[in-house]
Amino acid sequence: MAGYILKNSIRMFLLIIAVSIAAFLLMTYSPIDPLQTNVGQTALGIMSQEQIEKLETYWGSTLPPLTRYIQWAKDFFSGDMGISLLYRQPVSDIISQRLSNSIWILSAAWILSGVFGIILGMLAGIKEGTLLDHIIKSTAILFSSTPIFWFALLMLMLFSVWLKWFPIGLSVPIGVTAENVTITDRIYHGILPSFVLSIAAMPNIILHTREKMITVLESDYVLFAKAMGKSNQQIFIQHGMRNVLLPAITLQCASISEIFGGSILAEQVFSYPGLGQMAVTAGLGGDMPLLMAIVVITACFVCAGNLLADVLHHIIDPRMRFGKGNKI
Repeated sequence: MAGYILKNSIRMFLLIIAVSIAAFLLMTYSPIDPLQTNVGQTALGIMSQEQIEKLETYWGSTLPPLTRYIQWAKDFFSGDMGISLLYRQPVSDIISQRLSNSIWILSAAWILSGVFGIILGMLAGIKEGTLLDHIIKSTAILFSSTPIFWFALLMLMLFSVWLKWFPIGLSVPIGVTAENVTITDRIYHGILPSFVLSIAAMPNIILHTREKMITVLESDYVLFAKAMGKSNQQIFIQHGMRNVLLPAITLQCASISEIFGGSILAEQVFSYPGLGQMAVTAGLGGDMPLLMAIVVITACFVCAGNLLADVLHHIIDPRMRFGKGNKI
């Protein structure tokens, strides 16, 4: 197992490097000019050439792209994420603060989408063709085709503006100092964003789990189990659940990328000061060190989720051996 994990960790490390290169190239050749965006065309027009050159040096516009990337990579992988060009603070401090806010809603959304997605998918597969199956399947298809920002706006209008059950936005109450913010306050402000993100990741898990459950229940070994006189509950526990868990675990771990991607839009709608909102600010402001750190950290989470899915596959199914057995 150690060799398997090491081999896949090396692959994921190379993938993270490739992701960082792609993000760097997109930022470098982006049509957004950091000087005009953050200073303004009017202010640039009245500046001297010396002042403009100082600003270009500050934003890194004068260095060749390859030199800039090598300097960033050398500092980043040595533990120095750099200084944010917009906030003029260490990137590590900004990331730790925003990640602590996002981890609440991301973890809750990931757990909710996995638990309810697998349960509803199994239930729809067992009740194939019934009214319950049609309701679950239709609802999952509807939400899978619904833009997350539109759904977030709808939930915001319904539960925050009209019913006034939840706050309109932010992660803490307005006017409350940091030391007076309680866990209850954070949970209360994170309910709607977590719900929206979980709904965005749930349909894919529901539909795939349903199809897998239907395939299992129509298999020959389930038919043989019925002929032996086993009850539906025994068949579900001994055959259905075991065979459905493997693809469900894969989808659940892979949904980390969907939740991270959806958090960018959801946090913008709810004005939630998390990692997703910070990524938008850094991208539009041309803050290369901050955006690169967010991209690499997000890629690490996604790769760790995929690696966890592979390891759990081999633990759950004894027929799968690291590098030897056939994958199911």
